[in-house]
Amino acid sequence: MRCSPRAVLLLPLLTCRTWRKRPALAKKDHVTGVSTSTFVPPPGPAKRPARMGLPALALLLAAGLLRAQASPLARSFELDYEEDCFRKDGVPFRYISGSIHYARVPRPAWRDRLLKMYMSGLSAVQVYVPWNYHEPRPGIYDFAGNRDVEAFLDLTAELGLLVILRPGPYICAEWEMGGLPSWLLWKPDIVLRSSDPAYLAAVDSWLHVLLPKIKPRLYQHGGNIISVQVENEYGSYYACDYGYLRHLLGSFRALLGSEVLLFTTDGTRAEELHCGTLQGLYATIDFGPGSNVTEAFGAQRWVEPKGPLVNSEYYTGWLDYWGEAHASTSSAHVARGLEDMLQLGASVNMYMFHGGTNFAYWSGRDSQSWVMTLHCIAIMERRAHWVPCPELWQSPFLQLPSPPWPGADFKDQYKPVTTSYDYDAPLSEAGDPTEKLFAIRMVISKFQPLPAGPMPPATPKYAYGQVALQKHADLLDALDVLCPSGPIQSRFPLTFEAIKQAHGFVVYRTQLPRDVLEPTMLGAPPHSICDRGYVMLQKEYRGTLERDGQTTLRVMGRAGDTLDVLLENMGRISFGANISDFKGLLGNLSLDSTPLSNWLIYPLDIDAAVQQGWPHAALPKSSRRGRAGPAFYTGAFETPGIAWDTFVKFPGWSKGQLWINGFNLGRYWPRRGPQQTLFVPGSVLHIGRPNNITVLELEGAPSTPLLLFLDQPLFNRTLGHSTVATE
Repeated sequence: MRCSPRAVLLLPLLTCRTWRKRPALAKKDHVTGVSTSTFVPPPGPAKRPARMGLPALALLLAAGLLRAQASPLARSFELDYEEDCFRKDGVPFRYISGSIHYARVPRPAWRDRLLKMYMSGLSAVQVYVPWNYHEPRPGIYDFAGNRDVEAFLDLTAELGLLVILRPGPYICAEWEMGGLPSWLLWKPDIVLRSSDPAYLAAVDSWLHVLLPKIKPRLYQHGGNIISVQVENEYGSYYACDYGYLRHLLGSFRALLGSEVLLFTTDGTRAEELHCGTLQGLYATIDFGPGSNVTEAFGAQRWVEPKGPLVNSEYYTGWLDYWGEAHASTSSAHVARGLEDMLQLGASVNMYMFHGGTNFAYWSGRDSQSWVMTLHCIAIMERRAHWVPCPELWQSPFLQLPSPPWPGADFKDQYKPVTTSYDYDAPLSEAGDPTEKLFAIRMVISKFQPLPAGPMPPATPKYAYGQVALQKHADLLDALDVLCPSGPIQSRFPLTFEAIKQAHGFVVYRTQLPRDVLEPTMLGAPPHSICDRGYVMLQKEYRGTLERDGQTTLRVMGRAGDTLDVLLENMGRISFGANISDFKGLLGNLSLDSTPLSNWLIYPLDIDAAVQQGWPHAALPKSSRRGRAGPAFYTGAFETPGIAWDTFVKFPGWSKGQLWINGFNLGRYWPRRGPQQTLFVPGSVLHIGRPNNITVLELEGAPSTPLLLFLDQPLFNRTLGHSTVATE
């Protein structure tokens, strides 16, 4: 039977091959199995599964037919290498999927977002599992509330959606440290994403907790998970450690069984596919609407000469970085690329279909350079700073002949991601259908029928108006509340990881060793302020030091004056070579080239204090230091009998963190942009009682501190850009 691409999902077909148009640039030399496209493969063999001969294949097909006849309810999802397609319960199948991250969506909104994805015509959703979201400390697990991944997966099944699961252990996702827990860095010389025994031991422990929760939900066992990704874009990482991938493959097979379809995802560059693929893992690729579809799938055909074409990350938009313009991609461009792939019979996952929000401290960072930058932290009696670790290049866990720049400490540009993960996706940050969604839905309707019924509408929004705030206390006057265990004493600064602080803020305190009667340089070594340091002398704010930015200030004072530096962790690098991204003061501050010593280090647990009712349950602390520097501000408002989503704007504020009713809504930074508002889900608001607001402003509050609640977001304003409402 020959069928058009549109017919493939409507009719029970006997063949897959005929419903896919082969890419003109990916024709095969069937003798060598090498693509004749313009894609140039790297040297070395393609490590793919061996193909069986026709007699063996005929016997296998016959056995499968007899088994299907004997057990009509048997469930299967598998690859058909002969007909270049997936088979679901023996029938040719291709999926149209979209990415959603449950960790970026409040649990009360899960159903709304998933239902809208289903009504868009998607047959599946793609889901990451962030390891660090569930294991905040070694052996301590959290699967409750917003972290209940099993409840999320069960909801996808209830709504009729299949799942493509991506459990890592590394996920990228522009998520803090790519989903890896920061406590891995408690061992400073650990080699992440490699065969390092310390790393593998932690991975194995985690997988033995997570994957047993997944196995009953596999499609073969009556669930809706049709495939599981192993690692993520490993070809973009420097290590190229096949032993590590083989170890993961063995662990996934041991814990999930032999029937589940395991796969990898990588970019289309030759070096990415060379190091990111492994025999026994089906290789898929990712690319966006700007790519040539046939050339991109030609890259997949180099590593997978047979089997279904799959784009595991078709980019519907892009992420935003602080200080850059809001990213956007035209709906027509995205829809056209999707249609081109579907005409080829490809399976496609759209990344993202709904982006959501990087609440609290979960947003990750990109390192613009892909250059390998291995370092170790040397904490000695005389010094505490970064030094190169050439011995790691001879590590048995790596396959690299030499560092690209011997002895270099090159990290290039550090790019923090905004709190909003709107991504210019088909469903907005607040979960509202966009023009792009309806353009995509129209394309999908050409290839398969859409679910009956209307698209659910946008959730209601409300502009609650202005809320006045008052200063409660300077941060340095609240250390007894924020660090109840007291400071750690050290001759030289210690990193966040050395004091086991995962996120947030740490205060480093010392004293001036001598009189400084003329403006004198206070500075830090390059790349040692990770990531922003708010400097106070005698509790007076003097300025900010910044990673890849200003690293010196001029100060004056007397011997014995107290010097405080509040260090802010803006999120660990999630993509690139250097994901071993230590935080805090990585090197000594120097006063006119003289290193400072004898530090008191205060790890702050602000979230615990706020969740316990502080500062609203405490009396304000008087201060005559004005509105400059790190301080807490409080206020409250009541809703008019509703708890609808809203967006909060920060007129005149600089940079900081916002909590409402103890829920950490994330970082605001209107001075740098582009994001000007934070999304406030209605589920965090109260009806009939006050909604308590807590703001930690880091640099300087306006003379009249207030917040403005709007019914639409403001995304696109940076220095030199105007404010534009995007919804």
